[in-house]
Amino acid sequence: MATYKIDAAHSEITFKVKHLMITNVTGSFTKFDAILESSKEDFTDAKISFNADVTSISTNNEQRDGHLKSDDFFAAEKFPALTFNSSSLKKISDEEYKLIGDLTIRDVTKQIELSVDYGGTATDPYGQVKSGFEISGKINRKDFGLVWTATTEAGGIVVSDEVKLNLAVQMIKQA
Repeated sequence: MATYKIDAAHSEITFKVKHLMITNVTGSFTKFDAILESSKEDFTDAKISFNADVTSISTNNEQRDGHLKSDDFFAAEKFPALTFNSSSLKKISDEEYKLIGDLTIRDVTKQIELSVDYGGTATDPYGQVKSGFEISGKINRKDFGLVWTATTEAGGIVVSDEVKLNLAVQMIKQA
């Protein structure tokens, strides 16, 4: 069984939400951790666990970040982490997988499905074996208790319910 740990310096955990239904606002988590365990070269038996520190959320706007950490959204004081634990990784092609698992935000856990593009495995200049993955999917924030909403004077939606997830991840094989 090989164990891989996330290389935080070469990974990004980002999301996009439509604002006023005309543009996307991008956010990220700057503190996170992940472990992948697999005995197969193609990762089809992989077990993956991931967590992000909700207080590390960043949208490049301090006021908005504070609102996201409040009870209107993540309730970071009560629920300081969001977690994901895989139940399966299905190989579709040499580069394409479907990742299924349980995502927990606040006190709500739901099964989600993510698309995974396997970028390959390489050895870095320091002799570390790394595998790269681009992971994407969509969730409805209201399914996880992030229910705050507002409308404009004209009746438009301020923040969409759909959240697009985009993760660029390098995993380091542990010796």
